[in-house]
Amino acid sequence: MERLGRLVLRGLPASEGVCRGRLFVLAPPRPLAVEPRPISEAEFAAEIQRFEEALLTTRQQLLEIQQRVSAGVGANDARIFDAQLLVLEDPFLHDEVLKQMRRDRVCIEYAFHDFAQRYFTTLSSVEDKYLSERAMDLRDVAERVLHNLLGQELPADLSHLHEPCIVVAYDLTPSRTATLDRRYVLGLATELGSLTSHTAILARSLRIPAVTGLTGALPQVRTGQFALLDGYEGLLIVEPTDQALFTYGQIERRQLALRGRLEQLRDEPAITLDAEHIILSANIETPAELPEVRQFGAEGVGLFRTEYLFLNRPAPPGEEEQYAAYREVAETLAPAPVIIRTLDLGGDKMPELAGDLTERNPFLGWRAIRICLQQPELFKAQLRAILRASAHGNVKLMYPMISSLDELLQANALLEECREELRANGRPFNPDLEVGAMIEIPSAAVMADVLARHAQFFSIGTNDLVQYTLAVDRLNPRIAQLFEPTHPAVLRLIRRTVEAAHAHGRWVGVCGEMAGEPVLAPLLIGLGADELSAAPARVPAVKFVIRRLKRAEAAELAAWALERDTGREILTRCRELAQHIAPSLFEVAPVAA
Repeated sequence: MERLGRLVLRGLPASEGVCRGRLFVLAPPRPLAVEPRPISEAEFAAEIQRFEEALLTTRQQLLEIQQRVSAGVGANDARIFDAQLLVLEDPFLHDEVLKQMRRDRVCIEYAFHDFAQRYFTTLSSVEDKYLSERAMDLRDVAERVLHNLLGQELPADLSHLHEPCIVVAYDLTPSRTATLDRRYVLGLATELGSLTSHTAILARSLRIPAVTGLTGALPQVRTGQFALLDGYEGLLIVEPTDQALFTYGQIERRQLALRGRLEQLRDEPAITLDAEHIILSANIETPAELPEVRQFGAEGVGLFRTEYLFLNRPAPPGEEEQYAAYREVAETLAPAPVIIRTLDLGGDKMPELAGDLTERNPFLGWRAIRICLQQPELFKAQLRAILRASAHGNVKLMYPMISSLDELLQANALLEECREELRANGRPFNPDLEVGAMIEIPSAAVMADVLARHAQFFSIGTNDLVQYTLAVDRLNPRIAQLFEPTHPAVLRLIRRTVEAAHAHGRWVGVCGEMAGEPVLAPLLIGLGADELSAAPARVPAVKFVIRRLKRAEAAELAAWALERDTGREILTRCRELAQHIAPSLFEVAPVAA
């Protein structure tokens, strides 16, 4: 690999892309010197007050960062800070720190520092890679709390950069990564981290190259050196050779050319070569993402998640607040359709409703439509807000996590009550509002023929459908390889859902991550999907594939896939077809190292 540059470091590719520029080496923050200052019992109350104020200040800082990330990247990525906010509210942490302060009669900052260090060491040593990485949340929070307790400024972050550069760091805490300015950060390279680290997640959302796992990088590089970062192969090439610059320059030019071709499709519909129109919509988290719907050429919103309105607040939002948010989305995109999904949160995210409920497995517990049906006033406030917003645009409504006909009928009954209440009060709404159900639980897919009699459309949430069908937590690295969207069982459930819907004259959309994968779009179309809905930035590439596809090719692929025994062979065939019909989308190849 020496032929590529003076120094070539290999890590893990975390976010695709290639960039070149000067390095900026971010030194690890120096550990705080916290002395065990003795205190008397008379000082306990003052120390507790300092602790409470530091926790409150830290919470305010994290909420501000979360809001910036939500506005700049999206609410989904902003949720990575939920874990940190929960740390601050953990009664175990609070009680143990105060207990240690009283027992050892030491200042609160020392008691907190000692407890956090022991907790962090224990969590970091867990063999489960995902859990050990989540120790970063604790370290990040602890660092902030300590600085606030000591009245010291936080270490330098990425908000003070003034020139474009490739940032190299030992590690980047979530809050440090969140402060970066996209104008000046060309790429990210860290010694620690993996595909599930916060650095990798945010880099992919920001669409900047990233490489993690560059063990021992910091002592070998210095600020100001010229380098190439290859997010395809996971390489950091310091002082690249002329040949490497030329080769990677070709890759960058292909990237730029492809980006230009995708931008030209913005106002074009997603029509196959044989004139079949596939509705291509966007998934959004907040109204702040509305400009991206137009920017990336989506035909509307196939999934508007409403959870952001309910997070990090002492009480749920009222009807008027929700109505204002839903109306803004409907009016901004009219006459394009907007599908608003009712609340899809669990009791773990809504403690004011859950009370003392502790769930061992929230994914199988009290969440989504189950909460709404047991909290009818909460649910009806949202339903009325959506109904009222439907008077201002092309609004549709759908329920998440439907698992039985009873749930669908109960939800529809509450919706009808809301219609009657609005009529009685003279509130306008669209009487023909389309109402659909998400198909994300195997029981719903199996019962799709029954559900189709009481829903006007289906939206298949492939993320949960795969998870529940295969009993695989995709965030658990030990079993992540078992999370197969192309697993034959998943495809048969999708096909069964589509056939049942079409038999009743209903249309079917797909709003999970499968819909945003260009390689899988032909398969979903072949299975009969009428609409695909993806993150806004994924829309152009999917549209590019659709416009080079024949419906007959998609149907043939799906028929073949439904006869196969393994997801691996199906995925291979999907890749072959996508590369055959849209080679330029996949020709941005990395350098063979």
